[in-house]
Amino acid sequence: MAQVVIKDSPYNLKKAKILDIKPLTDKEKLFKLVFEDHTWLDFEPGQFIMVSLMGIGEIPVSICSSPLNRHYFEICVRAVGKVTNSLHKLNVGDIIGVRGPYGNGFPIKIIEGHDLLIIAGGLGLAPLRSLILYAIDNRRDFGEIHILFGCKTPGELLFEDEIEEWGKRLDIHFACTVDRADPDWKGNVGLITSLIPGVDIDPLRTYAAVVGPPVMYKFVIKELLAKGLPVDQILLSFERHMKCGMGKCGRCQIQNLYCCKDGPVFTFKEIMDMAEAL
Repeated sequence: MAQVVIKDSPYNLKKAKILDIKPLTDKEKLFKLVFEDHTWLDFEPGQFIMVSLMGIGEIPVSICSSPLNRHYFEICVRAVGKVTNSLHKLNVGDIIGVRGPYGNGFPIKIIEGHDLLIIAGGLGLAPLRSLILYAIDNRRDFGEIHILFGCKTPGELLFEDEIEEWGKRLDIHFACTVDRADPDWKGNVGLITSLIPGVDIDPLRTYAAVVGPPVMYKFVIKELLAKGLPVDQILLSFERHMKCGMGKCGRCQIQNLYCCKDGPVFTFKEIMDMAEAL
């Protein structure tokens, strides 16, 4: 019996070829991908895909390239488990499986016309890179842009060449900090929350996009509320153990919400009364 494939089904697995692999740190690599059928990935910043390795497993990964790029898409992968370690062993030209994109990303059409405050902790810079690149590509559609990036040590800095360029741009306010410095580090030392009080923003016209380890969220939110940001203008991306990507398995459920389907991007207003969300 011939196999039946439903076109445009969210269950469909597509083959993607690895065009390039760039080591970013000792743990993270940047993969440049293209679909074998020459179609392009239509997504919004903040959405994710399910990446599959035959016989090994499947994992959710945020898309970190600009959605305006029609030639390829990129994912940043940290080697922490069976699938991610296997991904790190692949070579240019190898094929992986991709489902998606899934979830709700950052509401671009709502954010446009406003100031943007981006706060990234560690690997949280990867999904936020998609939003940053989109904002840079459409610079006239945004007001002030502030980017705050923090990580544990200088050796964990992601996209070093790019953050150096962001720091040089006159139309972007960029600041970076590390928790623990080495002798060669000349920048800020301290938690990322230490950067927020020094940011000059108009809270009523500013949207904040926050992605990072769960422990940082309540402290960052506290600082943003102290600056007067409305609760519906604080955007948070959550990481949960997602297996299906479509709200079917229930593994990523937060009370009545599914992180994969209703998120991963939520406003603080949506989850502020859900204790388990933070």
